[in-house]
Amino acid sequence: MAQQHLWVDEQVRRAMERGEFDDLPGAGKPIEGLGGDHDPDWWLKKLVERENIAVLPMSVQLRKEDADLDDRLDKIAFEAEVRRVLVDFNQRVVAARYRAPEGPPLVTMPRDVDATVAAWAGRRAERRAAARARAEQAASEARPRRWWQRRPGSRDGS
Repeated sequence: MAQQHLWVDEQVRRAMERGEFDDLPGAGKPIEGLGGDHDPDWWLKKLVERENIAVLPMSVQLRKEDADLDDRLDKIAFEAEVRRVLVDFNQRVVAARYRAPEGPPLVTMPRDVDATVAAWAGRRAERRAAARARAEQAASEARPRRWWQRRPGSRDGS
């Protein structure tokens, strides 16, 4: 165990002799960020850059979330979960109103939970009715007509 570093060095030397490090990306280039000052948040900055994460002020973030909230709610199947999401959103809006402003002014207002749930239920009923109509239409189109069956709208049965 005391000689482990020698074994590792020997393995690296053999790999170099075989040419296994010749075609690595970045070969012959300086290591990025090695000569600069040490930044303790380097990993966070790299993550934001790599993942394209946008760090927004709370007022802008809540405004964006408010614009997308109905679409988000439409993906939820249960009323209790819709209410939970709305209460959470409203709590964050109220908390942001009591904080010192950090960026653009907060213009987002809390949502009326009952009215928003009623609108969600209406959109859900419309989607279900549309899906039911599409399914009925597909089922009627999929059934082959027999020669003796009467076509809709024809008087003589042919």
